[in-house]
Amino acid sequence: MMDRRVHPILAAFAACVFFFLLAPLVIIVGAAFSDTTYLTFPPQGLTLRWFVNIFEIEAFRTTALTSLQVAFLGTALSLLIGIPAAYAINRYRVELPRWLSTIFVLPILVPEIVFGFSLMKSVTIGLGLPIFISLLVGHALLILPYSVRVVGASLAAFDFSVEEAAISLGCPPLKTFLTVVLPNIRAGVIAAFILAFITSINDVSVSVFLTGPGISTLPIQILAHMEQFFDPTIASVSVLLMFVTVGVMAVVEATLGLTFLTK
Repeated sequence: MMDRRVHPILAAFAACVFFFLLAPLVIIVGAAFSDTTYLTFPPQGLTLRWFVNIFEIEAFRTTALTSLQVAFLGTALSLLIGIPAAYAINRYRVELPRWLSTIFVLPILVPEIVFGFSLMKSVTIGLGLPIFISLLVGHALLILPYSVRVVGASLAAFDFSVEEAAISLGCPPLKTFLTVVLPNIRAGVIAAFILAFITSINDVSVSVFLTGPGISTLPIQILAHMEQFFDPTIASVSVLLMFVTVGVMAVVEATLGLTFLTK
């Protein structure tokens, strides 16, 4: 029988990696429950008042709602563009030029600060679009590469002969895509939605250039709050964002299972 014992050095290295990943989260959670008026760890007493303080500050409530709206709408818009683009790239990979797929990766190749400044000059100032629309366009473009790449990975494993068989039997192309292709790549679509949504709701570098009077996002509001205060409210907001992320993954696990996304 093969010896399955783990080498002590490998076990120690794995433990160090886990500690490196979990230590910041433990510190943030501890600071969020601290009964002091300043950020500190370990917590000096335990309290929930900083979580209550989040909902008492109107700026946090309004920016959280804006972030959710931008994340949902931006993700939906990126998928609306990204799914057909990924389909075309994979379905007609021979006819289309190879450099076409590179265009959809450009937003993540360019530094986000440069990308955000360019959007501000071209969309907000150049086109004169409202701040919310500019923010929505910016986030949709920022997360578009994730939609194209993740959905494209699912389409790369799809057998397009199944689609051709359905069309040859008289099924219209659009109906074939909706009833044959899309159900087979739903794991990639769900994974793309989760990745794009989390990226959008946590974005700072692009949002800082596209926000303005009366409209801001939660990460930008966190930075603004830190400039004036140093209380555990910031840590509490971070903990709530972690809970939102864990909640999304828990819903996926309960409904589909995380292994479903790897199919």
